[in-house]
Amino acid sequence: MDDEYFKGRGAQIRTGNKFLKAQYVTDHVEGLDEPLMEAPTTQVFFETSKTIVNKVTSPDLGMMYSTNPYQGCEHGCIYCYARNTHEYWGFSAGIDFESKIIVKKNAPQLLEKMLLSPTWQAVPISVSGNTDCYQPLERKMEITRNMLKVFARYRHPLGMITKNGLILRDLDLLKDLAQDNLVHVYISITTLDEKLRSVMEPRTASAIKRLKTVEVLAKAGIPVGVMNAPIIPGLNHHEIPQVLKAASEHGALSAGMTVVRLNGSIGQIFEDWLRKNFPDRFEKVWHQICEMHGGKVNDSNFGRRMTGEGNFAQVIHQLFRASKKKYFGDKTMPPIDLTKFRKGGNLSLF
Repeated sequence: MDDEYFKGRGAQIRTGNKFLKAQYVTDHVEGLDEPLMEAPTTQVFFETSKTIVNKVTSPDLGMMYSTNPYQGCEHGCIYCYARNTHEYWGFSAGIDFESKIIVKKNAPQLLEKMLLSPTWQAVPISVSGNTDCYQPLERKMEITRNMLKVFARYRHPLGMITKNGLILRDLDLLKDLAQDNLVHVYISITTLDEKLRSVMEPRTASAIKRLKTVEVLAKAGIPVGVMNAPIIPGLNHHEIPQVLKAASEHGALSAGMTVVRLNGSIGQIFEDWLRKNFPDRFEKVWHQICEMHGGKVNDSNFGRRMTGEGNFAQVIHQLFRASKKKYFGDKTMPPIDLTKFRKGGNLSLF
């Protein structure tokens, strides 16, 4: 790696934005008096949203609604599919995604307003479906915690997924929700290799801390599973058995997976990262990703984009199924209870 590698960041480039007519580029950096690419510091932008819960129409996702208190994510995971959404805000899917964070401070109030609607019917809401609701800024902002208070007040069901051990700060609220079967938590564990994690997911918790988080949640009676995703051939696919074994031993009740896909600007970002960090296996990894997506690194077809196709994808799925059967057996997450929802709020004559 060269001296200009931004340690602690995933993306190393600022990609173009198809929504902008004009933008800065570094195509001929030798002609610039000052470099445009400098080590980025995190900037926070506040957004006054009108709504906070989104309906999910993708048939590939096991959720109907999701909510995201943050746009952009300081975790900096190089493969993150949410990077492309940052372009809608006029930012780059690369460096900007993990250094320019949009905060929706009124998210708890908007959530409560929606739950008070007489037409709302209780269905699980995923927190978050896009960026991590427990990314570093949450320690200060506490937006996710305040949203959990709203869910608890109205006894509304939800699911959560995170890579951050900060979720244990909210153990009191999660235990309260779990008593009425109102919550499922998933911890994302992509690799047990700390060297790989430190460059692939630079600002996330270590695998050891994530496993400890699974253990604490399980012992507190909170249903917890793991997402071993995304699976990247040549980088972490061989770890599937070890990840599932460790997760089960720490109390996880379920496990899921997806394969990597590099849509939009993520392909360029990932390619640059892969060349800089793993030049010796770039060709192997890149070609195997292409093999899973019909010769390309990107795939937008429902039913195939998250599972892949071809021989290598089949090998990955077979390994995952065998590992899950071996280490999880008949374990399963308890059903979510939709009957506890206090429709219309706390006031009741009965």
